[in-house]
Amino acid sequence: MLDFRMETFLTVCNDMNFTHAAEHLNLTQPAVSQHIKHLEKTYGTELFIRDKKKLRLTPAGEILRSALETMRNDENTLKKRMQESLKGKKVLTFGVTMTIGEYAIVPALSRFVKTHPDMDFHIRYGNTQTLLTYLCEGTIDFAIVEGYFSGDHYETRIYKAEEYIAVASADHTFENSVHSLKDLTSERLLIREHGSGTRAILTKTLALKNMSVKDFRHLVEIENIHTIVTLLKEDCGISFLYKAAVEQELKKGTLVQIPLSDFMVMHDFTFLWNKDSVFSQEYESIFHDLCEN
Repeated sequence: MLDFRMETFLTVCNDMNFTHAAEHLNLTQPAVSQHIKHLEKTYGTELFIRDKKKLRLTPAGEILRSALETMRNDENTLKKRMQESLKGKKVLTFGVTMTIGEYAIVPALSRFVKTHPDMDFHIRYGNTQTLLTYLCEGTIDFAIVEGYFSGDHYETRIYKAEEYIAVASADHTFENSVHSLKDLTSERLLIREHGSGTRAILTKTLALKNMSVKDFRHLVEIENIHTIVTLLKEDCGISFLYKAAVEQELKKGTLVQIPLSDFMVMHDFTFLWNKDSVFSQEYESIFHDLCEN
């Protein structure tokens, strides 16, 4: 169990404000300050830099935050496992992004479920940033994501690499002759929401060419891949998706890949969990089971 002062520290990390942390903890601000001073004295280093009424973590504070988040998450998992043991069952809770959960992992997951008949599964869907939040909160054991993230706080393994392509209806008529990304800016772009890994890849790729999604004439922002694929088939615009998400439509000929001379993207799907977790060996084993399946 984490020391109450450590809980105070993590709350301050979330709020980056002593007053707000005190309100969330039902403490006085002097009490919060005292807790932080105690930890700084214990570890012999400052944990926060106070700059013009703004707080930011010192390098030592970052290390402590990462370690305490892992400890808290492991404690939550231990409690869950102990309760499960009373019922004679084990529950695996993990998160996947939409593309991975609906397309990329289904065959491997089905075999994994069949080879673990005594295990229950809770599978949570969300965009990359949402899943990282779940991991930070300790509400999932691990995640498989497609977006960009800082790897400092996670153990990571490459699950697979996927091709990321430009797609349109087979019946689509382009306003201009299309050879490069800039030739598509007159089109209506169907795009995932902010926080989605699928969107982040496009945003980063465009930025490397001094472009952005705002360069496209019209945008349709959608939080569901199935809806994007359906709108593509109805010729409502173009999109950029993982090939795995439209593989069946490409084979049937209802959708086509848009050939672009300056757009060839491969991106990793990443299996990750909290760094230095006491359950790392178990998660590593699950990763290998999924890859072998």
